[in-house]
Formats: sequence, structure tokens, C-alpha cells
Amino acid sequence: MRTVKEKIEILLRGVEEVIPRKDFISLIEKKQKLTIKAGFDPTSPDLHLGHTVLINKLKQFQDLGHKVIFLIGDFTGSIGDPSGVSETRPVLSSKELKKNADTYAKQIFKILDPKKTEIKFNSTWFKKMKPEDFIKLASSMTVARMLERDDFSNRYKKNQPISIHEFLYPLVQGYDSFHLKADVELGGTDQKFNLLVGRDIQRINGMKEQIIMTLPILEGLDGIKKMSKSLNNYVGLTDHENEMFGKIMSISDEMMWRYYDLLSFKTNKEIMKIKKDARSGSGLMQAKLELGLEIVERFHGKKKSIIAMREFKNRFSEKKDPTRIPEVNLNIKGKSMLLIDLLSHTDLKKNILCKSKSEAKRMILQSAVRVNGERINQEDFLLEINKKTLIQVGKRRHLKITLKRTK
Repeated sequence: MRTVKEKIEILLRGVEEVIPRKDFISLIEKKQKLTIKAGFDPTSPDLHLGHTVLINKLKQFQDLGHKVIFLIGDFTGSIGDPSGVSETRPVLSSKELKKNADTYAKQIFKILDPKKTEIKFNSTWFKKMKPEDFIKLASSMTVARMLERDDFSNRYKKNQPISIHEFLYPLVQGYDSFHLKADVELGGTDQKFNLLVGRDIQRINGMKEQIIMTLPILEGLDGIKKMSKSLNNYVGLTDHENEMFGKIMSISDEMMWRYYDLLSFKTNKEIMKIKKDARSGSGLMQAKLELGLEIVERFHGKKKSIIAMREFKNRFSEKKDPTRIPEVNLNIKGKSMLLIDLLSHTDLKKNILCKSKSEAKRMILQSAVRVNGERINQEDFLLEINKKTLIQVGKRRHLKITLKRTK
């Protein structure tokens, strides 16, 4: 049984800011069961480790007996979150949003307990609202208040366009907190304004204001810019175990400790011991291996995490060739096949090279694709039939393939 002090230590680890902090600590000390909310707009089908900073914190609240709501913003996603951007985001169709949202549950339940997690879609209540309800909601905030946001203010000063619908985003997010009766809302540091608006909306509607908890934005593999699929510095939750392990091992020693703080479920005491052991000899490498094992096990299981570690050691630490490069035959109708089509071919799911044609194109243009050891940067590169070919994407994805012509 954890003490109150230990619970507070767990919940505050890695947190940037808690508003108001004293109220949060008071609620934990009173052992009050809280409703914890975090929202995610389904603007992409795949989550990455940057998203799990919030999900991990939800898991910690969940493990301590609090009610967790994973909110999928299928309505807010149609508006587009203006946080931290310098121009209006493109609006996604409802079909795209639904397709992306369908993938989230499978991914988050690698971390959260499905029996203890409530998944909500904010379109459920917003689609029932009438135009006059939205007008009433909009009347609760002034333009001056909206322009207190740095991103809005900067765009306004630079005469960059701000669409009226963007002002609705923080209001709609705030209304979510009112509708769900949230006691605590989690968000990235770039979400602070939206979270504060949630407090405003609750207060205006006669509800006790939620406590807001902001968490840092996780840097990507480059250690500089935030983790992002578009920047290709991400670790996807659906990445193959070997690729996931290899990516984690590629981060800097300094960044490793930040990943420990924001991604590991080890206690502060355990992490301090790992840091102490890492001061001498091969301790740093061992610390990184332990981090890789923990994260890969979370998404792929213990057995695959151990195999991934062995594979990494064989390929990188011991400078050996990959021990198990998959070999496949693929039937095609013509005499050749475009490399970009092969990389994302649906028949290669078990030996996946790229998840989509857009990713394949990006990897080719970034010169991250090799054919028989030769770097390829042409989208129209053709592969011949009846010839075994070694394909490599990045440092960790390999496949031996032979194209066979169908009769």
C-alpha cells in the first residue's frame, strides 16, 4: 500500500506545472477519487511515444484508483487545434477522423487497463447542440482573451490570417471538461491556454474548476525538435519491435534520462540507482538497454523485447549481419515493379517496410532506402522479376524479396 507522499511523488514526476498545486495535493491527501481527463484529436492513425507521455500519466492515476477518461476529439479534430502553429491547420474529413480514431483504442490499451478506462467521443454531445448553444458558448469568451494566446497574438501582429473557427477550439475543449465533470485535465505545455479555458467554462456554468496538469513535449530521436511523424524523428507504437528497440538505442545518453523520466514506469528510487550504476564502465549502455527493454515489452511483450535486444546486439554492438532477414516471394502481373509500390505493398504486412505509400516516398526522397546496398532516391526506380533483392529501409528494416510473375 503506497503512502500519500509516495502517491504524490508518482503523480508529479515529469510534470511541468500543476494549477493550483495546493488544491491538487489537498485532494490526494483527502484520498478523494478523481475524474481524470485527457483529450486526443485523431489527426493521424498512429500514435507515437510523444503521445504516451500523457497516456502514461493517465495510467499512473488509474493504478492509484482514479477514474480515467480517454477522450477522442472527433469533433475538435474537425476544427483543428491552433496550439503552437503559425497558420490555420487543414480540416480533416469526418471519414478520415473516424478511420484514425478506430486505431486509437487498440494502441492505448497497450498501456491503459481496458476494464478501467472510459473512452468518450466528443461528437456525441456536440452533434446534439443547436446553433444557439454554440452562440451561448462563444459568448463566454472575449476576443481580447483569445488574443492572450501567444500563437494567436503572434499571428495577429504579423498580419497572418486567423480563422474564426480556430477561436472555437479552446471553447469546445473547455466545454468537454464541463460535460465530463473533470476534476483534473492533462495536456502538453502547449495546451495550457486551452486547459485554463476549461476552468473558465466550468466556473461560468457553476461547477468547481478543474485542476490542470501540463506535461513536457517529448523531443524526438534527434533530441532537438518535438517528436513528430512528419519530421521522421518518432518511435511509433506500431513500429516493429526491432525497429522500436533500435530507435530507442539511437537517442543520446543525455536524452535517455529524459525518456526515463517521461516514459518509464520505474520508481524514482529505481531510476536513481540506474543513474548511479551508469557512472562507470558500460553502465550507460546497460541503462539504455534497460530502457529499450521496458518500452518494447510494453508494446510487444517480454519475449519479443528480449529477441529485439539480442538482434540489436548482433547487428550493432557485435557488428554482425542481421541474424534473421525475412525472405518472401511476391507475385506480380508485370515484368517489373516500382520500388515505391513494393515498400508499402499490402502483402508484406508481416515483413513491413513502410506503412503507406506516402511514407515510402518520404523515405526514398530522404535517401533512406537501399537496394542491394545501393542508396536509392528515385521514385520511379524499377525492380526486376525472378531476382532475389535485398531491400533496406533506414537502419533497421530489412527484407529479401523475389518478384514472381503470375501466370
